[in-house]
Amino acid sequence: MRRHLIAGFAAGLLVVAASPASAGQGQDPVVAALEAAARPLQAFAEIVGDASLVGVGEATHGSHEFFDLQRRVFIQLVRQKGFRAFAREVSWSAGLRLDEYVMHGTGDLRQIMREEFQGSYLWNTEEHLDLLEWMREYNIRHREPLRFVGSDIGYPGPELFDRVRAGVARSRPALLADVDRLYRDMAPRTGAGEWMSTYPMRPLAERKSFRDRAWQALNLLRDNGLDAWTEQHARVIAQSMRMWASDFTDPAEAAAGFRYRDEAMADNVLWWAEHTGDRMVLAAHDGHVATTSYWANYPSVQGTFLRERWGQRYLSVGTTFHHGTFALLDRTNGGVRQVSVGPPPPNSNESTLDKVRRSDFVLDARAAPAVTRDWLAVARPTRQYAESFPDEDKSVALGRSFDVVVHVHRSTPSRLLP
Repeated sequence: MRRHLIAGFAAGLLVVAASPASAGQGQDPVVAALEAAARPLQAFAEIVGDASLVGVGEATHGSHEFFDLQRRVFIQLVRQKGFRAFAREVSWSAGLRLDEYVMHGTGDLRQIMREEFQGSYLWNTEEHLDLLEWMREYNIRHREPLRFVGSDIGYPGPELFDRVRAGVARSRPALLADVDRLYRDMAPRTGAGEWMSTYPMRPLAERKSFRDRAWQALNLLRDNGLDAWTEQHARVIAQSMRMWASDFTDPAEAAAGFRYRDEAMADNVLWWAEHTGDRMVLAAHDGHVATTSYWANYPSVQGTFLRERWGQRYLSVGTTFHHGTFALLDRTNGGVRQVSVGPPPPNSNESTLDKVRRSDFVLDARAAPAVTRDWLAVARPTRQYAESFPDEDKSVALGRSFDVVVHVHRSTPSRLLP
């Protein structure tokens, strides 16, 4: 693994290289301005500046290039900026298990990944294995450890309930009976993928009852001064139960539920940052890390809340690609399939970006020349794939949604593990 990691890091730093575009007189002034502003990834730490939370997106949930970008950015920021935590769009409970591994070597990493990276969490890949193994090796050699964080609330794994109960037993044992009563039958008894696909089908009244009891449990802990970590684990349980208590047959209520998900993910990332002091990289879909939403049903997303509450300490990084193949969740059977797309339409963001004479590059929208900023401020068709394919291109003004943009010429599928 180490040989693979070092080779990938040395060979894949988005080094400036000749692009498919050809030089010539009469070059489009926008392309010329983009080309002048384009920089290799080695400059990423300099671009980050004083930001302490960097959201690195992914235009698909299954591209090797985007997962590898997030890994390499994190390694660079650990080494050059003292970053200490990697947060992922995966359940808080999964993050706890993976954090135990990178901190102490607890458990079988591949087994944990198989059990936690299920359903829409398409992270059971070689890219994430490399990242987590690198973090573990780093922690063996260094005194200040790296941490792994799950920001999401989709799956309130049994570990959360166990940790809440242990915290109560340790400091307020008289509350155990009440906590057990409030959490009765609430902890998942199946894996993440199965639970997330079947729990929304349970009767709405039952899901609302679980929501109410979860918040009663959280308030009980708050009122009795439980430690911050036990309270946070209980908060995530309550967040999850609130989201899943939405009536998903009502489009407006479903949209409100998923908006709440993004707000909760922002809350959890900031809770970690505030309680540990860790500088963090956040990995999630572009649609989550964006500071200005381009989703019609979601006027505010995770990045919106992070910018509102963290200001310029939060840096948003969006991604684009010209063409290629990527992995996608197959809703018909719950498996993973590969899909391919050809060149984008000529009026798209990707078409213009790919004319820059760099194979892959990073663009700081904040520091770009006026011509570039003006171009980035206009919404254009942009490919964004989460769980649907085919899907209509989103209308995205890259400079309004992201502080920094990374463009890659070709997407290849993420490398799934068995």
